[in-house]
Amino acid sequence: MKSILLGLFSLFISVGAFAQSTDSVWLFSYFVGNGEDGLHLAHSADGFTWNAIDSKASFLKPVLSPDKLMRDPCIIRGKDNRFHMVWTVSWTQRGIGYASSPDLLNWSEQQYIPVMEHEAKARNTWAPEITYDPVQDEYMIYWATTITGTFPETQVQEDNAYNHRMYYVTTKDFKTFSDTKLLYEPGFNCIDASIVPYNAGWLMFIKDETRVPAQKNLKIAFADKLTGPYSAASAPITGKYWAEGPTVTKINGLWTVYFDKYTEHKYGAIQSANLKTWVDVSDKVQLPKGLRHGTVFQVSKAELQKILSAK
Repeated sequence: MKSILLGLFSLFISVGAFAQSTDSVWLFSYFVGNGEDGLHLAHSADGFTWNAIDSKASFLKPVLSPDKLMRDPCIIRGKDNRFHMVWTVSWTQRGIGYASSPDLLNWSEQQYIPVMEHEAKARNTWAPEITYDPVQDEYMIYWATTITGTFPETQVQEDNAYNHRMYYVTTKDFKTFSDTKLLYEPGFNCIDASIVPYNAGWLMFIKDETRVPAQKNLKIAFADKLTGPYSAASAPITGKYWAEGPTVTKINGLWTVYFDKYTEHKYGAIQSANLKTWVDVSDKVQLPKGLRHGTVFQVSKAELQKILSAK
């Protein structure tokens, strides 16, 4: 019976996370500035035109770390129907932030998860995300870290010697966590992974952070299991601009990836039917001014109305 229920939940995750129903809308969690004022949300009925929800006030103000930042907020709806969020708390801390909410309005106490505190030479823990694995019935939290002295073959001074790889922990309850492990070593400096279900396996969107010679683009990789191993990275799926912070959904059956064209101070988007041929649809996307790296997820129209009424 458990395997049947997990199979049904797997189907919900793989289809429901992307295929929009007539009763759902998209939300975009994001930060502005340096992340000092906390969580912001925007909503959209079509995935192209986005409106900020009370752009002058955040939904949750950061209290963790000396820096008190809330950058790169990633929100997913868990199997418990709660919203679970992780974020970057600092430029230099060795842990990440976590909080949960039943409605995106009332939040639990903010929790510091010390995922890299055991690594004395870890310089950072950036852009964490969460993906739920229905087969293992657990969540995987993953992020980018530079550990001084590791992977020296891809370290360059032009990037201030930052040389990231992707790491992860797993948890069933966000109270106890596995040991930290290496998730992805593609042979280049990488960051900003976002992993979604794909067929019977998993699809990773990843930023190639290589500075010399410059890449700074998005690529994809595949795995049978959420924790890997993942395939070699694809050719770039983004253009000649610098891109980061991918988040993905499906619109009318098309894979749709939003990302920050950060050197151009604007957002972009690409779409594909087959994950091979990508079309730039940036001109169709309207996002709130100042929106920075976050994630797209779905809520019901009733849930959105409750949020709008409260704000």
